[in-house]
Amino acid sequence: MNGSKNKGLLYGLVLGGGKSARMGQDKSTLEYFKKPQVEYGYELLLPLCDQVFISNRKEQADLPGHKGLPQIHDDDVYQGIGPLAGILSAMQRFPNAAWFVLACDLPFLNKKTIKNVLTKRNIKKLATAYRSSHDGLPEPLCAIWEPQAKEEILRFLKQGVTCPRKILINSDAQLLDLEDKRTLDNVNSKEEYVSAIKAIKSEKH
Repeated sequence: MNGSKNKGLLYGLVLGGGKSARMGQDKSTLEYFKKPQVEYGYELLLPLCDQVFISNRKEQADLPGHKGLPQIHDDDVYQGIGPLAGILSAMQRFPNAAWFVLACDLPFLNKKTIKNVLTKRNIKKLATAYRSSHDGLPEPLCAIWEPQAKEEILRFLKQGVTCPRKILINSDAQLLDLEDKRTLDNVNSKEEYVSAIKAIKSEKH
């Protein structure tokens, strides 16, 4: 459960609705730890949030890792805007909740990194997120987005901005430093997937 009860509802949202074009298969169903990664992300967030949902498209409802778990389907009105479709659909359904948004393509993510966001959360900001270890820019898909973020996101959307990172760059966000620089490296291709599997296996030995 959410340890910060005085901060209101905190729901988790694992983004599994991406098209995964470069990977050639659905990234949310890839396995790094003997279960679909979308399910793994769900389990990471579950102890820290009041509820956790899988964000996906309707046609993904019965996929491995999706089926049987609480889901929020992308609203048709938000088609074609990437991760914002999932975030806005969730905010539309539960407007009073803050959302711990988590991408499903972060195989090096760990509990410590997630808990640190919760510990250092600033409810007065639009969001609490990490700075990228590569370019210093905000990492919007391992972040807590506060309820007030919805109106700001919609404002940017009207201006044609559909990139969550650009929204955080141009908003008042609480940014945190990463201890492990590789933690939020994502995996977008089969080559990167194979490399990540090897790296994870080597760490176990």
